[in-house]
Amino acid sequence: MRNLKNVLFDRLEEKGIELNAIPGFIRSLVRSVGMDPQMSLTQIEKQLHYLGWDEFDLDYHTLQLAIACFEAEGMDHLAYKSAHWFEKAFKPSAY
Repeated sequence: MRNLKNVLFDRLEEKGIELNAIPGFIRSLVRSVGMDPQMSLTQIEKQLHYLGWDEFDLDYHTLQLAIACFEAEGMDHLAYKSAHWFEKAFKPSAY
């Protein structure tokens, strides 16, 4: 069975994010969700667009997959943790 991180990578690639841009996107997503975990999908999308991800449209399922991935990797409380763990562990050739 593939792990959540690999499923998330594939989904983001399918939605148009280049593999080498995924860590930056993840950092922006963690930052957006961490600002207010109760934010709606529309609000998170607006924040991502503000951070420069104008051409990416986040859908509900991708957001939920990302949050599940964050939680599985130990990011139980997104507001207080960074995405550096994700960048350090990012090995596109490993999947």
